[in-house]
Amino acid sequence: MLILILRKNTLNSYMITNLNKMIHYFFQKTIQTMIGKETMKWYKTINWEEVTRPYQSNKIIYPSYYTSVNYHGIENGYLNPIAAMTYDIITPLATLPSEQWLRQNLLKKITIKPKKILDLGCGSGTNTINLKVTFPEAEVIGLDLSPYMLAIADKKSRTHQQEIIWKQGLAESTKMSSYSYDLITISLLFHEVPNAISQAILKESLRLLKPNGQLIILDANQHRLRHLKWLTKLFREPYSFTYAQGNIREWLENIGFQGIKAKPVGGIYQITSAYKLEEKSKNYLKNKNYIDPKT
Repeated sequence: MLILILRKNTLNSYMITNLNKMIHYFFQKTIQTMIGKETMKWYKTINWEEVTRPYQSNKIIYPSYYTSVNYHGIENGYLNPIAAMTYDIITPLATLPSEQWLRQNLLKKITIKPKKILDLGCGSGTNTINLKVTFPEAEVIGLDLSPYMLAIADKKSRTHQQEIIWKQGLAESTKMSSYSYDLITISLLFHEVPNAISQAILKESLRLLKPNGQLIILDANQHRLRHLKWLTKLFREPYSFTYAQGNIREWLENIGFQGIKAKPVGGIYQITSAYKLEEKSKNYLKNKNYIDPKT
C-alpha cells in the first residue's frame, strides 16, 4: 500500500511539474508572438543599467504615489523592467477593439498644425511615434517618469526610424519653459495617478501650451468606469476607481481651458480636446501666481 501511495504521489508531482513547464512554455510563446522574436531576443540580452542611464536624472525624486503601489500587480510598478517589458502586451488587451484604432482616433481630434509637440506620460512611446509619423516636420518630445519605459520607447522609435526626444520627468512638474508647445497629448495616464496629480498635470499643461494651443486626453470614460469596478481589479490598477469618481471636463473648466469637447470611443474610453485661449489663460496663470521654472 505504501509503495502504491508513493508511486501515486510521484506521478502527481511529475504531472504538476510538466504542467507547469507547459504553461511556462505556452506563456513564453504567446509573449514572443505578440512582441516579436527580435524584441524578445533584445529583452533577454538587454543590460538595463546601461540602456536606462541616459534617462535617469539625479534631480528626479520619485513621488510616493508612484513608488508605493504595484501597477498591474508588478512589484515596484514602472520602476521594475518587467512592467515596461509587458506594457505593450497588457495595453492591447485593455484597449479593445484595437489599441492602434483607439490611438488613431486621438490623432483625428488634432485641429492645428503643430510645430512642437509634447506627449506627457508617453510610456513605451506608441502614441509619441504616431505623432511623429503624422507630423514629420514637428519636434516631438516624449516625457515619462520610468527610465525603463523610456528605454523601450527609444528602441521602438529607432526601429520605426523616427527622431524623437525622450526625457525623464514628472508630468505635473516638467521644469520646461512656459508657452513652449503647440500641442500636448496625455494618453492613458490619468487612471494611473491620483486625481490631485491629474489636475496638477492639467495646470502644468496650461502653463506649457502656447496661446491657442491644443490639449488632447485619451483615457477611460469616468462615468462608465464607475460601473466597472471588476475591470480595475482585473488589471490591478491602483488609482482607476478613484479616477472614475472625478470629472475631466470640470477639471479643465476650473483650470481655465476652453473649447472643451469630449467624445466616448471604443467602449469604455473617451477622447477630450481643449484649447488654451490666450486672455483667459493668462489671467488664470496670473491669479495662481505661476512662476516659469526657467526664469
